[in-house]
Amino acid sequence: MKIILTGGAGFIGSCILRALNDAGYTDITVVDNICSTEKWRNLVNKNYTEYISRNDFLAKLPEYKDKTKYVIHMGACSSTTEQNFDFLYKNNFEYTKTLWNFCIENGIKFYYASSAATYGDGSNGFDDEMDISKLRPLNGYGYSKQLFDLWVLKQKVFPAQYCGFKFFNVYGPNEYFKGSMASVIFHSFNSIIEKGKMGLFKSYKDGIADGQQLRDFVYVKDICKVILFMMEHPEINGLFNLGTGKARSFYDLCQNTFKAMAIPENIEFVDMPEKLRPKYQYYTQATMKKLRQAGYMEAFYSLEDGVKDYVQNYLLNDYAIY
Repeated sequence: MKIILTGGAGFIGSCILRALNDAGYTDITVVDNICSTEKWRNLVNKNYTEYISRNDFLAKLPEYKDKTKYVIHMGACSSTTEQNFDFLYKNNFEYTKTLWNFCIENGIKFYYASSAATYGDGSNGFDDEMDISKLRPLNGYGYSKQLFDLWVLKQKVFPAQYCGFKFFNVYGPNEYFKGSMASVIFHSFNSIIEKGKMGLFKSYKDGIADGQQLRDFVYVKDICKVILFMMEHPEINGLFNLGTGKARSFYDLCQNTFKAMAIPENIEFVDMPEKLRPKYQYYTQATMKKLRQAGYMEAFYSLEDGVKDYVQNYLLNDYAIY
């Protein structure tokens, strides 16, 4: 049976496509908005049935109602700096609702991307079992994702299976075409190649040293493993954090990037743009109890192992595609 994979040419989506191929799935419809970008490169080494533009896909949905088993919805505007909220609302909220309802009507399993940006400044914690109505996202992107998570809570009918994933700071191969939204590891690597050094934001919060801002960095290959696990366990439903459960500093991240490149570290601290300071998160760390209780027991990549694999097998290998 067919799989529909939205965002399939993007960073996370194309890595999921790789994992699906490796697991033997090839009857896949890829939906994306490649346009004049270079994201098509993420598809060259993959097997799939067809590619459809995001703008054309909803009109074609009825064609897939009797031959689709899974919809894996990774397509969205993922820019945390996007200012056009009408666009975010339509693209991230309304589009997802349409796919959700399509899955209900046709007995299809539905997996979708939420975001850790829904947690806002973290003052309410990062627990995926909490009352999410208390969360206050700091940007339009996070709010657009929060709107759908809240909408799901109000539903009385659900797809054959549904799983939402609050992705934390995902990094890894195939993110080469994300521009400013690519991971700090990717930007660090390029800065080191070009300048021999990396700049990290200074801290503007008492008690937190420069470079000691903390994030839950999760390697994209772990994302893929969790998706495949859910496909093997149709009895599991709900909204899950997808991080590692261990926060690490940006300084640690840069140190490991230099180490993986076999270059002496050269880290400097730079001013954070003033417009980012009120919205900046100083700490994120996923609570992973819910996913573990659902039965997922595989170990996540450590920051050291993930950075080493990414840098040495992909970035230093001419930005190899996973």
